[in-house]
Amino acid sequence: MLSKIQQMAFSSLRKLPKNQNQAQLLGEYAIEFLKNGNPSQKVLERVKLFHTDSVFTGISALALKTNAPSILKAEALENASGVGNKPKKGVSRCFGSDQNVPVEKAVCANSSAVREWDSNGTVFGYNETQATNRAGEFGHNDFYPAVLAAAHQNAAINGKTVLKAMVLQDEIRGRLCEAFSLKSYKIDHVVHGAIATICTYGALMGATPLQMEHAIGMFCAHYIPFRAIRAGKQLSDSKGASAAISTEAALMCIKRAMNGFIGPKDIFRNPEAIFRLNEPTNGDSPFDIFVSDGGDDFAVMGMHFKLGLYEHQSAGALEGLQRLIFENKFLKHNEFDSISKIKIIAYEPAFGIIGDPAKRKCQTRQSADHSMVYIVSTMLRKAIQDKTFVDSLSSYKSLDEVWKRLILLPDDYSQKAIFDPVTKKLMDLMEFEHGGKEYDSKYPEGIPTTIQITLKDGRTFDSKLVMFPSGHAKNTACDLRGILENKFKLLGKLALAENEIQPMIERLMNLDNLSNAELQLLYNCNIRYSQKSVDDPDY
Repeated sequence: MLSKIQQMAFSSLRKLPKNQNQAQLLGEYAIEFLKNGNPSQKVLERVKLFHTDSVFTGISALALKTNAPSILKAEALENASGVGNKPKKGVSRCFGSDQNVPVEKAVCANSSAVREWDSNGTVFGYNETQATNRAGEFGHNDFYPAVLAAAHQNAAINGKTVLKAMVLQDEIRGRLCEAFSLKSYKIDHVVHGAIATICTYGALMGATPLQMEHAIGMFCAHYIPFRAIRAGKQLSDSKGASAAISTEAALMCIKRAMNGFIGPKDIFRNPEAIFRLNEPTNGDSPFDIFVSDGGDDFAVMGMHFKLGLYEHQSAGALEGLQRLIFENKFLKHNEFDSISKIKIIAYEPAFGIIGDPAKRKCQTRQSADHSMVYIVSTMLRKAIQDKTFVDSLSSYKSLDEVWKRLILLPDDYSQKAIFDPVTKKLMDLMEFEHGGKEYDSKYPEGIPTTIQITLKDGRTFDSKLVMFPSGHAKNTACDLRGILENKFKLLGKLALAENEIQPMIERLMNLDNLSNAELQLLYNCNIRYSQKSVDDPDY
């Protein structure tokens, strides 16, 4: 007899109906997918790139002694139980360490490091084929450490299984982002990642669908994070560590459920849980969930890469700026006074989140990387101050080269950079305008943005509407692999010896061919730490 989920084929996707117990169905789907799911090679290669991206962002954040990752790694190591290089139940390891620590502590520390730069992948919650599922929720590829943690405990898990599990984790997280907008109710987007992690980690560790249901219920009843962590004039460590703290809670929930703890059942149809509480129904969940079994139609194929350190909603403005520079070649070395006005037009929620007037006076890295005017002004400053870049512009053959040269890196968010007087001057020239319905209607399919630069001699350069900037899932023009490898190498230089960077890239991109023994050592790289934190005023 076919299971419920096997009877629910809908187009190329499976439908987990709103009138059934979706928590159990997600658990059942996770188990079946690890056994029989068949994502295409294109999907697998994309997930390998996202995972590699996450590792280099993570180790570089630790190398520059950022606060939350350093604290959480130290906390994990306080509970170390000896050197580990073989599978052992209940333990995993942090980036750059061979010490066995409690699994939830390792995953918390690693996820915090991955997210700290706000520079890895982004989902916009837009289902191409199901018009009902375009809720537009955000989310990031911060949760992969939980998959490696399962491999650190279970000798039967090899690289092929790990990669498939990462596809699964992104699929559940991404499809939930399409189904339900958490931000509309001031709830943080990491809830969807925690649910996906419970299902994926649970399936890898042998949990039953009922146990996963209990764990999802526990998380949604006990551990809901609100967007208060992202509010305020100057953002705190909580913003970058949100995914980490929720993943830690997710692992505790599934471990307790597997030990017999009974949590709230059928949480998506629970009238007092976050879903029906915010979108009341007569008894059903507020949404259907669509998930994939195979082929190309996976949520990860709609997720976007960041080609440096910047808030994802600034990508259209950055692409527009680079187009203006590349196509018009109006820059002259160190001539800032030739510009009279810079105007950016964008959509909501970009205008409201990274256009907040308070962000014009950013004082911390966490606020600067969520300030449209700071991000764009910093890239423009770098371009004008780089004589080699300005002199070489005429020889550049594609926008790819501009992205590589103007990449925003951790140094661009140091205290010295944040208070750079030239950046401040450019920020004062910038207007940020909401484009209204014309722009709002095009999001979240794209990142509709226009940037215009007016010079004092009267010339105005207009990027026109940018919808799918480089790194966006629908951009097919850029050399994505080449730009990302440039990013990996530059972040790698902050953390590793020169001769260790390329081998690390190759190991990560060969993930599906690694044995369990090789997975045990995958994150155990030799991180070289800077003398001072990137956030220190004297860095």
